[in-house]
Amino acid sequence: MSTPTTTSPGAPGTPGGHAPAGDHRPEGGVDKAQYPLAALLVVVGAYTFYDASTLSVGFGDPVGPRVFPYVIGAVLVLLGVLLAIATARGSKAEPEGGEDVDLAQRADWATVAKLVGVLAFTIATVDLLGWAVTGAVLFAGAAWALGSRTLIRDVIAGLVLAIGSWYAFYVGLGIPLAPGILDGIL
Repeated sequence: MSTPTTTSPGAPGTPGGHAPAGDHRPEGGVDKAQYPLAALLVVVGAYTFYDASTLSVGFGDPVGPRVFPYVIGAVLVLLGVLLAIATARGSKAEPEGGEDVDLAQRADWATVAKLVGVLAFTIATVDLLGWAVTGAVLFAGAAWALGSRTLIRDVIAGLVLAIGSWYAFYVGLGIPLAPGILDGIL
């Protein structure tokens, strides 16, 4: 003889209760906003893969220009598929616990405008002044826009980084950057 089992409201597995023991889905359901991002990753990865297949291969290069775009395209497609699977399973990103941002605070548009101005100056003058000068101005200007008050140190650091990167590209990679007014000196 069997005895009927009754479940009280709020018991596991009942409409008013908790999820069954084997159910590990987070509260709140599926975050469907992740699907467009997953689709974008797959589309960009597939296009990168296709575009790599159209590159011409030189006979003297053992690796060729196709390898890295193939790898990047495959990784993008894989990440897009994994993101879609994780989203379908109910995975959600955990909020950043240590983020030091006050969301109630307004955006600092003056700083953004300064950074855009420094970047626009760099783009407009890199051919005329050269990378070594505009790179130093870019570094010092960005540091100033973000609140640095040590102009001399910023300019010196910018010059060291700009000249160092100029030589790294020219000597190390064989890619000449614009020398500008320092043509013949660098």
